[in-house]
Amino acid sequence: MDLISGKKTYIIKANGHRVLFNENKILSTCRRAGADKKTAQQILKKVRGQIYQGIHTKNIYKLVLRAISEEKGGRALHQRYQLKESIMRLGPNGFAFENYVGKLLENYGLHVQGTRSKIKGKCTVHEIDLIAISKKSKFMIECKHNSTPGGFVGLKVALYTHARFLDTSPKFNGEAIVCNAKVSENAKKYAKCIGQQIFSWRYPPDKSLQKIIEDYKLYPITILNLNFKELEKFSLHNIMVAKDLLKHKPGVLSKMTGISERRITNLSKLALQIIDKE
Repeated sequence: MDLISGKKTYIIKANGHRVLFNENKILSTCRRAGADKKTAQQILKKVRGQIYQGIHTKNIYKLVLRAISEEKGGRALHQRYQLKESIMRLGPNGFAFENYVGKLLENYGLHVQGTRSKIKGKCTVHEIDLIAISKKSKFMIECKHNSTPGGFVGLKVALYTHARFLDTSPKFNGEAIVCNAKVSENAKKYAKCIGQQIFSWRYPPDKSLQKIIEDYKLYPITILNLNFKELEKFSLHNIMVAKDLLKHKPGVLSKMTGISERRITNLSKLALQIIDKE
């Protein structure tokens, strides 16, 4: 609501929808990124004074980042706040996203047996993005990467994923979709009906992609502001999680990737700052 006029303030989302400005979203996102309550309130105060009718969410995002950059010692917070954007940078072909999801699953206690595997079904051959194995189950996983704001995963993805699951039966006893975008209500309803699991940016609330990343500090390597060549080199060696840089000495990692030792050292320092929220 506009403080002076008392009018409600509407903003424009990436999908073009007009919604009421909700300052609690800024507070909660800052808090999830590691800001204490006082810092989050200070950031909101700076941003609130620059909000106007019809402002786009992408411009609010820029205002928040600018406010964070003005906070003392805000570098790590600045990077963590860009988590959603850093996931979008795991593209454009989606292979980096698939590799990253594989590392998430491994950190979650699953064994990833295959990436982009060719599996023969009853009627045709399917390319399965990921095969993950737990103690009791073998899952086929469809990864859907979105590199632009406002995208979503619809019923079509849930339908063809289930069709692959049925055609490859009984090779798998579980199916799942992992994506970095929102999921339509129809897709959620269908998935729930057939027993298909979906993990999207904020769904399900207790096991969403965002929550898993933040709870386990599994920030993608792209949160370090890599260029495309650096992402390629890290992806080639399956180094997709920022904290995995800390498992290697800079000199060793430099020889592995061809990235200078100085650059590796700086990236490792930033990774340590990002994961050390406490």
